[in-house]
Amino acid sequence: MPQDLLANFVYATAQVLEGLLWFYTWLVIGAVVVSWVNADPRNPIVRFLYATTEPVLYQLRRRLPFVVAGGIDFSPLVLILAIQFVRAFVVRSLFDVYARMHGS
Repeated sequence: MPQDLLANFVYATAQVLEGLLWFYTWLVIGAVVVSWVNADPRNPIVRFLYATTEPVLYQLRRRLPFVVAGGIDFSPLVLILAIQFVRAFVVRSLFDVYARMHGS
């Protein structure tokens, strides 16, 4: 019985983490699109997108220079790739742990 409880906790954690990572991926994509169209920076949606993505993107830009000649910033792409790696490795591993726990 306690093992089933732990297995369900692992499964729920994997589900929530996967959902949050997908949501954050779409926030990054939204911020990129907004930066292309020069949206009004006072717009609450634009402010929300920048407030949720810029701290992480700023840290990436500080540590690894992803701006190439011509001013193209590749840090959002690197962030999305990192998110996809976490989804493929961590979330998948949690689902595998759940399957082993639930199957035994």
